[in-house]
Amino acid sequence: MAENIRVAVRIRPENPAEVRGSHGIVVKPLDEEGLVFDPDENYGTQASAPSCYRRKARDIHFHFDRVFDEHSTQQDVYDGTSKNIMDGIFSGYNCSVLAYGATGAGKTHTMLGSEEYPGLIFLIMMELYRRMDELNEEKVCDITISYLEVYNETIRDLLKPSKPLAVREDPQKGVVVSQLSAHKPVDAHHLLRMLSTGSSNRTQHPTDANATSSRSHAVFQVLLQQKPRTAGLSAEVRTAKLLLVDLAGSERATVSKNRGDRQREGANINRSLLALGNCINALAAGNSKSHIPYRDSKLTRLLKDSLGGNCRTAFIANVSPSTLSYEDTLNLTLIFFARSA
Repeated sequence: MAENIRVAVRIRPENPAEVRGSHGIVVKPLDEEGLVFDPDENYGTQASAPSCYRRKARDIHFHFDRVFDEHSTQQDVYDGTSKNIMDGIFSGYNCSVLAYGATGAGKTHTMLGSEEYPGLIFLIMMELYRRMDELNEEKVCDITISYLEVYNETIRDLLKPSKPLAVREDPQKGVVVSQLSAHKPVDAHHLLRMLSTGSSNRTQHPTDANATSSRSHAVFQVLLQQKPRTAGLSAEVRTAKLLLVDLAGSERATVSKNRGDRQREGANINRSLLALGNCINALAAGNSKSHIPYRDSKLTRLLKDSLGGNCRTAFIANVSPSTLSYEDTLNLTLIFFARSA
C-alpha cells in the first residue's frame, strides 16, 4: 500500500491579506521530506505577535514523501509527484492525483494553474502525449477525456452541462458515470480551452475564507487504451484510467461564516472529505479483509477503482504557512495526511 500511495505537502506563499496583516509563519520546511509546524523559534516573541505565538510552541515535526516550499514551481511539483503515476498508467494500472487542503490553500492553482504557469493536469497530459509519441511505432494509443464535478452529492458534466448524472459499476469497465460526455483533445491549445470551459462551468461562490471558493470536487478523467500495432483485430486492448482531482476545500464554519446554502455546501464538502479519509485510513491499515467504505459518498464511489491494490495514487496536501490558517493547516490537513504518509 505504502509503495503505491505518495503524500506530498505544498506550502504556498503568503497571500496579500496575510502579508498585510503580519500574521507570521507557522509552517517551515526542514528538507525535501520534513517540515515543522509552529516551531520553537516562534515562542516568546513580542506581545504584539499573534496569540498563538504567546504560549509554548507546539513544535510538531511531520514527515511526508515530499515537501515543497513556497518557492517550488509547478514543474517541481509535477517532477516530484507524477513520474510514478505516468509509469503506472502506461503499465495498465488505474491511477489518481488528488489536490487537498483548506479553502484558499492553493489546490486549484496546483491542479489547473494559469496560462503562464500551467498546473498538473496540463503537465501530466503533455507527458502522456509525449510518451504516446515515443511508443507510436510499436503501439496504437488512444486517449479520451471527461470532466465532471461532484456538487452537493450530485454529479454534473462540466464540458456538456446537463441534468445530474448517475454513477454505476460496470462488470467490465468498473465505475462509470452514465451519459458523461467524452472528448479527444487534438492538441495542447484544444486541451487548455477544454480546461478553461470546464472550470468556468464549475460551481463557485464567495465565502469569507475565499472570494473565489470552489464549492465542488472537480474530476478530470483520462482513459488510455493501448494495443500492439502488430496485433490482429481481436487483440486485447489494455485500458487504464487516470483521475486528476481538485477537491473542494475543507473548511470550518467559524472561518467561512457560511449560512444557508453555503453552510449546506460546506457540510456536504466536509462529509465527502471525511468519507475519503475513512477510505484512505482503511486502505492504509493494510488488512485485505477490512471493509472499505467507498459507498459513503459519490466522490469515493468515483474513486473506487483508482485507489488501493495496484493503483498508483498521489495526494498533494496544500497548506498556507500563515498563523491565520493555524487550525486548518494543523488539524484539517497535516494531521489528516500524517496518518497515510
